[in-house]
Amino acid sequence: YTLLQTSPTVLPTRWVPSWPGLPKLPVPPLQQTLNMYLKCTSHLITEEQLKKTKAIVEKFGAPGGMGEFLQKKLLERSEHTANWVYDYWLEDMYLSNRLALPVNSSPVMVFPKQNFRSQSDTLRFAAHLISGVLEYKSLIDGRALPVDYARGQLAGTPLCMDQYNKVFTSYRLPGPKTDTLVAQKSTVMPEPEHIIVACKNQFFVLDVVINFRRLNEKDLYTQLERIRKMSDIEEERLPPIGLLTSDDRTQWAEARSMLIKDSTNRDSIDMIERCLCLVCLDEPSGTELTDTNRALLMLHGGGTDKNGGNRWYDKPMQFVIGADGSCGVVCEHSPFEGIVLVQCTEYLLRYMRGSPSKLVRAASMSELPAPRQLHWKCSADIQTFLTSSADKLQRLVKNLDMNVSKFTGYGKEFIKKQKMSPDAYVQVALQFTFYRCHGCLVPTYESASIRRFQEGRVDNIRSSTPEALAFVKAMDVEKMELLWTAIKAQTNYTILAITGMAIDNHLLGLREIAKELKLEKPELFSDTTYATSIHFILSTSQVPTTEEMFCCYGPVVPNGYGACYNPQTDHIIFCVSSFCDSAETSSDLFVKTLEGCLKEMQDLCTKCNTEAKPADSTKRKDGTTKAKGSVQEPLQLS
Repeated sequence: YTLLQTSPTVLPTRWVPSWPGLPKLPVPPLQQTLNMYLKCTSHLITEEQLKKTKAIVEKFGAPGGMGEFLQKKLLERSEHTANWVYDYWLEDMYLSNRLALPVNSSPVMVFPKQNFRSQSDTLRFAAHLISGVLEYKSLIDGRALPVDYARGQLAGTPLCMDQYNKVFTSYRLPGPKTDTLVAQKSTVMPEPEHIIVACKNQFFVLDVVINFRRLNEKDLYTQLERIRKMSDIEEERLPPIGLLTSDDRTQWAEARSMLIKDSTNRDSIDMIERCLCLVCLDEPSGTELTDTNRALLMLHGGGTDKNGGNRWYDKPMQFVIGADGSCGVVCEHSPFEGIVLVQCTEYLLRYMRGSPSKLVRAASMSELPAPRQLHWKCSADIQTFLTSSADKLQRLVKNLDMNVSKFTGYGKEFIKKQKMSPDAYVQVALQFTFYRCHGCLVPTYESASIRRFQEGRVDNIRSSTPEALAFVKAMDVEKMELLWTAIKAQTNYTILAITGMAIDNHLLGLREIAKELKLEKPELFSDTTYATSIHFILSTSQVPTTEEMFCCYGPVVPNGYGACYNPQTDHIIFCVSSFCDSAETSSDLFVKTLEGCLKEMQDLCTKCNTEAKPADSTKRKDGTTKAKGSVQEPLQLS
C-alpha cells in the first residue's frame, strides 16, 4: 500500500492525474474570512458572547498578530502542495473521527426495490451488477471516463477527476488515534483481481480475472451459486468477524491488531483489504420494504439478528443485494464525495437496464477454480470484542430515527419558474423548518464541491444566514422581499464556497498549521463561539440523481439532524435522520413541519407573483423582469 498524500510522486502510475490546467485552491484573504466568521455566528450566540468573540477575532487579525503569521505559513504551504487543505481536511473530517462508520459516517445509496422471485433471480442480478462494476473499473483504468464539468453559474469548468481513481483501490485502515487512507500499488504483474462476497456473515474470495481472462456473466453466476451453497454448510460457518468493523474506530483498531497476530486471520484480512469491492448477499429482512426501512437496512444491515454482520465497513464500496429485493450501496466516505458515488451507481443502473443479462458461454465447472472461503481463528479475547461490537451495533440500530419522504407538492420545476436556485430554496426551507420546530437557527453544514481545483473535495456552505433568520421570523407577515434576500444570501455563500472562498477550510487550515508548528492554540479556536460554530446540528446535502434512487446518512452530532435531499422535476425526496435518545429531535416532526413550510413558501411565491412583481426586480432587455440576485440555473453541488 501507499499513503494517499498530496504529493503526486507517491500515487500509483496508473492513476489518472488531476485535469491539466486546473488551478490550485486559493487561500482566502484573512480579514475576509474573519469578517464572514463573525457574520455567520453573530445571530447564533448571545450578545455577551458576541462581544467577547469580536474582541478575540480583532486580536487574532491585528497587524503583526498570530493570524497574519499563520496566514503567511498557509500561503507558503499552498506554494509547495497541490492542495493546501486536503490533508488537514481529510484527517479532521474523517480519519481522526473515532465514531463507528455505519450511520455516523458512511452514506448509502438506496436502489429501486427489486422483485426477486427466486434465489436464481438474486444471483443473476448480482452477476449482472458485478459485470457492470468491472466495466466501470475498466473505464477508470483506461482513463476513459468522461471528464466532469461544472453546471450552473460555473458551467463548462472542468472538474478534478482524482476521486474516481480511489473507488476500487483504496481502503480505510483503523488506527488507535487516527485512521489511514491507503491505496493499492500498481505492479507489472498484478495478482488476479478479486471481489469479496459476503453471505450469511461469511466471506468468500471471488476471482474476477482468471488466467488473464475476465469472467463473463455466466461464469460469475456459476461462482455465486457455488458461494451460496458453501455458505449453507452449517459446520463451515465461522463467527461474524465483519461485526468488528462496525465498532468505533479505536476499538476496531485494537481488535484488528489482535486478529493479525494469527497468520490465518492476517491472510484473510489481507484478501479483504486488497479486493475491488464487496458484494453482500443479504438474507430477507422480514420487514415491510418501505423507503424508510430500505434506507435503514442499507445504513446498518438491520443489526445482528438480520444482516449487520454481513459487512466490512472499511471498504469504499459495498454493494448490498437482499434476497427480498432491498438493494443499494454502502460507501466509506473518506476517499470520495457523493457525486462520485452517484456517477458510479447511475452508470451501473443504466448498464443493467441497457445491457441484457448475458448468461451464455459459461466455462465448464472444471475450468473455474472454486471460490475460497476466508477462515478465522478466534481467541477468547476476539470473542469478547465481537460481543461488545454486536451490543453497540444493536444500540445504534435502536437509536436511529429515520424518515424518508417524497414531497409531491412540487419540485424543482416550480422553483426554477420563480427564478430561484432549487438548492438555495430548499436550504431556506430547511432553516424555516428548524425554526418552526425549535424557535431558533443553528450552525448548518451543506457540502459544496471545490473540484474545480486540484485535488478539491468540499467546503461548507453555512446556510443558517442572518438573512434566513430574518425571513423565517417574518413569514407570519408574508414578506416576499425577505425570501428573495435569503435566497440571494444562500446563493452568494454557495458561490464563495465553490470558488474556494468559504471560511471553514480556511479556519481549519489556520488551526492545524498552528498545531503543526507546535504553537499555543490561538484563542480564536478555544473560544466557545468556535466550538458552537462547528457543532453542526443540521447537516445537509443535495444529492440529485437521474435514476430512481436516493442517498441518506445519519446525524453528525448526538442532538442533530441529517437531511439529504434529491430535487426532481415534480417532487423532492427528503431523507431526515436523528437519534431517538435525543429529547431535542424528531425526524417525523421535522418532515411533517418541512412539508408545511414548503407549502407556505409556495403559497407566498404564488401570491406575490399574482399580485405584484418583486419589489427589487429589474428590467431585462427583452422587457421581462428579473429579481435582483436570482439565479437562472441551479448550482450543481456535491
